[in-house]
Amino acid sequence: MRITGLYAALLALLILGLAVRVILLRRRHQIGLGDGGHRDAACAIRTHGNAVEYVPIALILLLVLELNQTLPLLLHVFGITLLIARLAHAMGLSSSPGYSAGRAAGAALTLVVIAAMALLLIWQYAVIHLLT
Repeated sequence: MRITGLYAALLALLILGLAVRVILLRRRHQIGLGDGGHRDAACAIRTHGNAVEYVPIALILLLVLELNQTLPLLLHVFGITLLIARLAHAMGLSSSPGYSAGRAAGAALTLVVIAAMALLLIWQYAVIHLLT
């Protein structure tokens, strides 16, 4: 569980950084709740929310793969790709509420990593339980 722990810690720091940015923007704009109609605050809130929505399921999948004794190199590939995806998404959405290459690439990579881990877990289950 050390590999998943590494990526959980790195992604937790990213999420904390995104949360602090929301706090600072709310303080700067004197917003108690929501975005107060400020576009920069809305983007920061959505960036943080999006990470909180996708990172937990990805980490659960990574942890189960690690518990299944998946090749460590593959776990690192998933973890690094997820981290890069979330950073790209955060930078892309932070720069513009509309389309950005970082946002699109980050969202796509996140979905690909989650799907790949889910499919690998299904394959591992099938190999162990259905073919033996």
